[in-house]
Amino acid sequence: MTTLEQFTPLFHPRTIAVVGASASTVSGGNRFIRNLRNFGYAGRIVPIHPTAAEVEGLQACRSLADVPGEVDYAYVAVAARNAPDVLRSGRGKVKFAQVMSSGFGETEDGAALESDLVAAAREAGTRLIGPNCLGVYSPAARVTFTEKTLAEPGPVGIVCQSGGLGIDIIRRGQSRGLRFSGLVTIGNAADLGAAELVEYMLEDPTTKVIGLYLEGTREGRRLFEVLRRANARKPVVLLKGGRTSQGQRAAASHTGALAGSQRAWEALSRQAGMPLVDTLDEFLDTLLTLQCLTPRATESTRAVLFGNGGGTSVLGTDAFDRAGFSIAAFDSQTLATLEALSLPAGASVANPIDVPAGALQQDEGRVAERIISAVAASGVADVLVIHVNMTVILGFRHVDMLGNIIKAAMRVRETDRTGMHIALVLRSDGDAETEERKRDYRLRAIESGVPVFDELAQAARGLSALRVVEAFRARL
Repeated sequence: MTTLEQFTPLFHPRTIAVVGASASTVSGGNRFIRNLRNFGYAGRIVPIHPTAAEVEGLQACRSLADVPGEVDYAYVAVAARNAPDVLRSGRGKVKFAQVMSSGFGETEDGAALESDLVAAAREAGTRLIGPNCLGVYSPAARVTFTEKTLAEPGPVGIVCQSGGLGIDIIRRGQSRGLRFSGLVTIGNAADLGAAELVEYMLEDPTTKVIGLYLEGTREGRRLFEVLRRANARKPVVLLKGGRTSQGQRAAASHTGALAGSQRAWEALSRQAGMPLVDTLDEFLDTLLTLQCLTPRATESTRAVLFGNGGGTSVLGTDAFDRAGFSIAAFDSQTLATLEALSLPAGASVANPIDVPAGALQQDEGRVAERIISAVAASGVADVLVIHVNMTVILGFRHVDMLGNIIKAAMRVRETDRTGMHIALVLRSDGDAETEERKRDYRLRAIESGVPVFDELAQAARGLSALRVVEAFRARL
């Protein structure tokens, strides 16, 4: 059986059994059933209940053993002490079982119970997810463990050791434009761990970029070998929890993880071409960058900044410098080309290019296309970052200046032969109307393959992570 075939029942289950749903109240199992139905899951849902004939309007079975046919995925939300017997009851029937319950290896006296749980899964021929985790999100199959998730699938696969952080990744990620091929929370990872799931996502044709949130792993060597064999053919981004001594103690009590040394994770990052990030925001920005942009064959080191706002340009130059990019002055030929555009007074065509909003409105904002085209044709930029102060730009209500700038970037990218990356920074003041319009522009740009950030420093970090992948591939 191939890796893809092995994991298809998890990400595209035809039958889901739910153990722990109540016939008289609302438990975690009930909420899971409701989330599945609200999300449009079209497969068979079988509640497991020892006495009730019906749960949530669905015909129930007394145990996993009584379910007709095979169960692709079982969601187990019972007291920890009962979970091993539940798994044993599904002997030979259940392919994957995800145990939501906590009280296993993350507690002082739960290690023996976790060992029994793993033994029960092996006796039953079932792969165990968790325990101490929330579930699986697979938008293409309409499977979700939480509400307010989008059904639109995408190219980002996630393995997350924390259930709560998994919800953050989905909800905050989708608001930034991330779209997911799948997300799995693995909790204590007593059986199924990150390495096997990464192997699957590397083979999955719908996954373009992989994100990992790990606090530790029992299979460090295997994970290393999987990532090294992959040679960054798909970018993998790591957000590592427990990188400080106090963070390691927190990880041990959260998922029972052995966090390992900081140097070991840094070495893995270098040897696998895997960007290692520090915060959830940086994780999401990096995934968005890699969702939208394809790594170049050579390392992107030269950046050009273009936008409205002199002070913002200065701070942006600092941010890109710190991120390892050169914001070099243009050569005489590029300067001459830009100066020939005869921009209005107040514009500066040095790098960074600073064009006040009043000047940008020239020809309904289409002057931006001539600037972007000139930069692309010159070959002086590996990365072009367009930044816009929306509060100012949207004040020119007689013209869709920002829309024209985005369209201009798209047209230039279609004809550009240098492989120059284009990113967009939309800066706003938090005004409700501005934020609403910003969401619309963000999605329009991302759908066209242009990552959108809130600040230049975020763009610098995301593009810096992209450069890590490019540099690693270039060294191969």
